[in-house]
Amino acid sequence: MDEQERQALEKEIEQKALEIEEALRRYLPEEDCPGRVPEAMRYSILAGGKRLRPMLMRETYRLCGGTGESVMPFMAAIEMIHTYSLVHDDLPAMDNDEYRRGRKTTHVVYGEGTAVLAGDALLNYAFETALKVFDNCEVDGIPLTERYRVGIRALSILARKAGIYGMIGGQDADLEAEKAEEVSLSRLLFIHEHKTAALIEASMMIGAVLAGADEKTVEALEECASHIGIAFQIQDDILDVSGDEAALGKPVGSDARNHKQTYVTLSGLEKAVQEVEERSQRALDILKGLPGDSSFLQKLTEYLIHRNK
Repeated sequence: MDEQERQALEKEIEQKALEIEEALRRYLPEEDCPGRVPEAMRYSILAGGKRLRPMLMRETYRLCGGTGESVMPFMAAIEMIHTYSLVHDDLPAMDNDEYRRGRKTTHVVYGEGTAVLAGDALLNYAFETALKVFDNCEVDGIPLTERYRVGIRALSILARKAGIYGMIGGQDADLEAEKAEEVSLSRLLFIHEHKTAALIEASMMIGAVLAGADEKTVEALEECASHIGIAFQIQDDILDVSGDEAALGKPVGSDARNHKQTYVTLSGLEKAVQEVEERSQRALDILKGLPGDSSFLQKLTEYLIHRNK
């Protein structure tokens, strides 16, 4: 991808992110909703970000033939779950970060107690929002009984990938790894697969399910998303060693200063770059093998995995 193509893709991604932002606002608690928790929820989720997960969900939905609005509640829900995880990650009991996306973290602004409740509220509100898929069960031309089956399948994926067999399980393993003197490569990949890749898997699987894709396609997209998520995280490790601080917007070398074991520290920079390339190619091969136009998803995958910030 040359520089002109990259700039055009970045504009397209930015436009899609703005559209998602507007959709998110429609599902958030009203601004006049009383209490500090709803205010902290809005502060957290409207702090910006790539909106990667809802974008992957919507594009996969379109790839698999989806044309209606049933994906919208789930797009909002996945971003709420991702945001709650960041709010809790930033807490003093976890990573103790004071800034995220260029502004103070939720617990710094609202206090630790309110931040815990805001994260809890976002998780609960995510499922309340996802359930709106049943508000009009005859849209998109899907029969009532089929819409219930599809909606329940999508909710099941969301719950599992966000829970102890997914993101929370990965976070738990990550906390345990911080206490360990040594971490094996297989253990590190387990953390990446669950902590980072699980919600990306959920996004692409749910997009396919809501569009009516068959189980073989859903499984292929789960594998594709797994490669994307792991490669995305390894690229983070690479950037912390060799990235440009101006492009990243943060100091490099934080992993080494914190004595954190990463794919780079365990396997070396050259092997890490090779792993990113191999997983990127596997993801692209899966997308190319699916029916439908996956051109934007292919470009987005390459852009995310090979980013410099």
